[in-house]
Amino acid sequence: MAQLSTAMDLLTPLQFTGGFLQYAIVFFVLALIAAAVGARGVAGISMEIARIFIVVFVILAIVSLLL
Repeated sequence: MAQLSTAMDLLTPLQFTGGFLQYAIVFFVLALIAAAVGARGVAGISMEIARIFIVVFVILAIVSLLL
């Protein structure tokens, strides 16, 4: 039975687990650290990825609330 629950956890989409928001926070922290070190290119890319994840999270949250 334990294998069945782990298989179901792997098959659960990210919008139901909050993974998008978690990844957005990780990329945001990475962008802050890169900006503090002075790596502007890495900071900009990380911030853009975090922004995309937040937008996807908000869109999926609205869709799941409406359905």
